[in-house]
Amino acid sequence: MKIVIDDIVFECIIERKKIKNIYFRIKEDLKIHITCNYLCTNKYLENLLYSNKKDIIKMYNNILEKINNTNDIYYLGSKMDYKNAEKIFIDEDTIYGPSIEKINEYLEKNSLKIFQNRLDNLKNLFKDLPKFSLRIRKMKTRWGVCNKNSMTVTLNTELIHKDVTLIDYVIIHELCHFKYMNHSNDFWNEVAKYYPYYKLARKRLK
Repeated sequence: MKIVIDDIVFECIIERKKIKNIYFRIKEDLKIHITCNYLCTNKYLENLLYSNKKDIIKMYNNILEKINNTNDIYYLGSKMDYKNAEKIFIDEDTIYGPSIEKINEYLEKNSLKIFQNRLDNLKNLFKDLPKFSLRIRKMKTRWGVCNKNSMTVTLNTELIHKDVTLIDYVIIHELCHFKYMNHSNDFWNEVAKYYPYYKLARKRLK
């Protein structure tokens, strides 16, 4: 069973036992693990999860933060070697800086230039795109946002740690929202024109 909450697709793992209560939690695989009795239908569980969506998102963010708080540094999808230094700089596959936390902050703060470069390349694939601007900010539940009122596309700064192909997917996803401000079949067909393997990208971004 799968459900969508705040544009996040969750896979649900259901285990039925001889118990009275229903328990659900999100593990490090980012799936919702549900334990319930044999009488609970999938539809009942789905409604229960939607009615507790705030708790689901809170659990998701807590697990995501735990996963991200590792001792590894990823830059554009590549794991970087880390060496201590006063100033932050990159030399091939090694990144120097005063701490891992400071380096990640630096990479995210300076992600706009790279994102803009990818956007400039990709928007040439589209026809009749409106005039818009690119923004960046740290977001907990979304990789990107398209806002037609302010004519902006906002990308999550944490994308700087992801592979370039995944950054491209998020950009294409948001550009397609200028045509379809929803997640209808027409929208996903539009995404598929420019990024045929979008389903794989979505799984990798979980």
